[in-house]
Amino acid sequence: VVYEQEGVFIHSSCGKNDDQDSLIAGILRVIEKENEVVVDWRPLDETLDTSNILCAGKDSSSVVEWNQTPKEKCSRGADRPSSYEAEWDMVTTVSFKKKPHSNGDATTHANGESKWSFLFSLTDLKSIRQNKEGMGWSYLVFCLKDDVKLPALHFHHGDSKPLIKCLEKHVTLNESPHDERVLLVKTQKSLSQSFENLFDEPSYGLLQKWKKDPYIVTMGKFSKVTNYIVGSLRSSDPSNQRRPPSEMADFLNDTIPGLKINQQEEPGFEVITRIDLGKQPEVSRREPVSTEEWAKNMDAEGRILDVDYIKRLIFKGGLCHTLRKEVWKFLLGYFPWNSSKEERANLQKRKTDEYFRMKLQWKSVSEEQEKRNSRLRDYRSLIEKDVNRTDRTNKFYEGEDNPGLILLHDILMTYCMYDFDLGYVQGMSDLLSPVLYVMENEVDAFWCFVSYMDQMHQNFEEQMQGMKTQLIQLSHLLRLLDSGFCSYLESQDSGYLYFCFRWLLIRFKREFSFQDILRLWEVMWTELPCQNFHLLLCCAILESEKQQIMDKHYGFNEILKHINELSMKIDVEYILCKAEAISMQMMNCKELPQTVSEILGIENSSVTPDSDTGEDESGAELSCPTTLYPSISTPVIAANGMRDGAPEMAETQSLTPA
Repeated sequence: VVYEQEGVFIHSSCGKNDDQDSLIAGILRVIEKENEVVVDWRPLDETLDTSNILCAGKDSSSVVEWNQTPKEKCSRGADRPSSYEAEWDMVTTVSFKKKPHSNGDATTHANGESKWSFLFSLTDLKSIRQNKEGMGWSYLVFCLKDDVKLPALHFHHGDSKPLIKCLEKHVTLNESPHDERVLLVKTQKSLSQSFENLFDEPSYGLLQKWKKDPYIVTMGKFSKVTNYIVGSLRSSDPSNQRRPPSEMADFLNDTIPGLKINQQEEPGFEVITRIDLGKQPEVSRREPVSTEEWAKNMDAEGRILDVDYIKRLIFKGGLCHTLRKEVWKFLLGYFPWNSSKEERANLQKRKTDEYFRMKLQWKSVSEEQEKRNSRLRDYRSLIEKDVNRTDRTNKFYEGEDNPGLILLHDILMTYCMYDFDLGYVQGMSDLLSPVLYVMENEVDAFWCFVSYMDQMHQNFEEQMQGMKTQLIQLSHLLRLLDSGFCSYLESQDSGYLYFCFRWLLIRFKREFSFQDILRLWEVMWTELPCQNFHLLLCCAILESEKQQIMDKHYGFNEILKHINELSMKIDVEYILCKAEAISMQMMNCKELPQTVSEILGIENSSVTPDSDTGEDESGAELSCPTTLYPSISTPVIAANGMRDGAPEMAETQSLTPA
C-alpha cells in the first residue's frame, strides 16, 4: 500500500433528497501489486443496507464498470453550490441499477466485499476531474477508458493532493488544455508490436520483475521495461535529459550483475584506437541444397563423404524443405556426421526408449503427488500457458485440440524430466516450435531440442551468464565495426544494447517470419564462418539501421521503438549476406584485437591486444589471419563440384509420433 486515506466519502443518493443523502465513509488506497498498480476504495462499514448497494460488472480489463441506466436521473439539491451541481451533472451521466436480491441474502462480492467497493488498474485510467473551488472539502472523479465514470470521491478529512502526487509516480498527468480541472493521463503505445502475448501491465513493477526473472519480462514486455528504465533515470526537466554514462552503467550493473560494457567518455580517445577494417566485400547467396546434392555426398552405407563441404553449401544457401527433417538431426548433433544409416537407426531406437521412460515419469505422477511437488506444478502451469500462445497462426499449431500443441506440451514436460534443475523457462517453447514443425515426430523433435538447448542453456540459467557474455561480446564487435555509431548509441543511453536482449535470448525467433527462421537457424547451426556468427547478424541488422537512427537523431525511446518495429520486416537473405561480409572484413583485418579474435574463434599467432577498448594502444601491424573457410568467399558454389557416382540417398526410417 503506497497511499491510504480515510474519510473519503461517496454521496450515495446523488442529491435526490438531501435529508436522505447517505454519506458512505470509506478508505481509499493505492496498491502496488505484483502485476499492476490499482486504486481501491471500499466502505468502512461492510454491513450496508442493501437498498444502497449498486450493481457493478467487470469488463474485459477486470476494471469495475458501473452499469448505466439512462432513464434514472438524479435531481440536484437546490441549496447546493452551482459548481457542485456542475460536478454532479458530470457524475450522473452514469447512474446505477439496484441489484435484485433473493432469499434476503446480503449483496456482497464473493469475498465479502460490498458492491459499493470498486477498484481499477491505472492502465485503464483516462482522466481525473477535480474541484478547484473552496467548498470545505475536495473531491475527485475518475474517468476510465471507454468513458466509464466512477462515483465522485469526497475527501472530508484531508486533501486530494497527496493522492495526485502518488499517482504521478506511476502515470503522467497533464492538465487538459480545455478544462484546468481535468488531468489527462498521458498514454504511450507499446514499443513492441511483435509479441502476440503482451500483457497489460503498468511499468512500475517491471524493473523489479526483470531483476527477478528477466526472461519472462523480456518475452512479454521488454519494451515497457526499457521505457521504465529511462523514465526512472531521467527527470521531467528537459535540461536534465542525459545521465552520465557511469550512472547508467551503475544502474544496469545493479539490474544485471556482472554486465560491464565499456563507456567511452572522451570523444578524442576513439580516434586513436580506431581500426580500419577496410571495405566490406560483396557477398551473394546460392540456391538451397537440393536432395540430389545431399544424396551425391553420401556413400553406400549412408555416411557423409565431405562434412565440411556440405556445411559450406548449407551456410551459403540453406536447405530445401524436404531435406530439413533429416539434415537438421546432423546440424543439431542428434546424428553424428560420421554415422552410417544403420547406426542412426539403432540410435533412434535407443533414444525412443529413453524418451518414453522419461515421459512416463511425469505422466504417472498422480494429482496427490503433484500437490506436494510445487516445482513440477509450476512447470506444468507455465508450459500450458505458453503452449496455448506459441505460433498459433501457423497451421501446424492453429485451432483447438491441435495434435501439434499436444506434442509441444508433452515434449516440454519431458524436458523438465531430462533437466529438472533448469525445467521450463518462458521462451523455450519458441525454440522448440520450429524444430517440432520440421521433424513432425515427437521423439526426434525432443532429442533435437535437447541438442539445441545444450547450445542455448546459459541463456535460460538463473544467473544469466550467457546473456551477460553475449551482450558484452556484441559491444566489442560493434565498437570495432563502427565506433562512431557506438558512441552515438552511448550518447543516447543505448550503448548497453539491451534492446538486442530478445534477439539473443531466442535467436531472432520473434524478428523473422516462421519460414525465414528455418533458413536462419540452419545457417547458424553450420557454425560457419566463425564462432558467434549470430552476434555478427546483430551487427548487420544494427549497421543497416544506423543511418536512419543517426540521421533522424533518434533518442533513447525512438531507438527502442525503431528496433522493436523491425520485427517481421527484416530481409533474411540480405542480413545473411551482410553478416558474412562483416565476418570476412574482420577476418581479413591485419590489426584484429585479441578480444574480437577470441569472440570469433579466429586463431592468430599475433593480434592487437584489445586496442579497441583502450587497454593497450600499441596498434602494431600484424599479418592477415587465416580465413576459416577459404572456399566460402566464392559468391556462388557450383553444384558440379559434387562428387559423381555416389548412390542416391536411401529413405530414412520414419517413426510414428506418439
